[in-house]
Amino acid sequence: MTQYLLSVHHRADDPVPSEDEIPAIFAAVDRFNTRLQERGQWVYAGGLVDRSEAKVVDATSGTASVTDGPFSEAREWLGGFWIVEADDLEAALAIATEGSAACAGAVEVRAFQSE
Repeated sequence: MTQYLLSVHHRADDPVPSEDEIPAIFAAVDRFNTRLQERGQWVYAGGLVDRSEAKVVDATSGTASVTDGPFSEAREWLGGFWIVEADDLEAALAIATEGSAACAGAVEVRAFQSE
């Protein structure tokens, strides 16, 4: 099986869920996570704190510098992710479809490099 990164992306012009909608989205994601675990496709998942809390570390010059993030001022950003196992890209896309519906957001699918 191949491992895939399913990235949940947000856009600046996406509607923000209301306080009343958020518990239903979290519950849907919990149900999706449970299904992944039951099917043996779950590897790991996590949601990220707001991008305004990001820090950027750059040690490419030999001396580390830490600055407030995000890394780039983009109109799109990563909000969370799953790492799943799937037989092939088609199966990973089917999993991503479920994940997108659960989290109410767009999901990018990328395979990890093979060893």
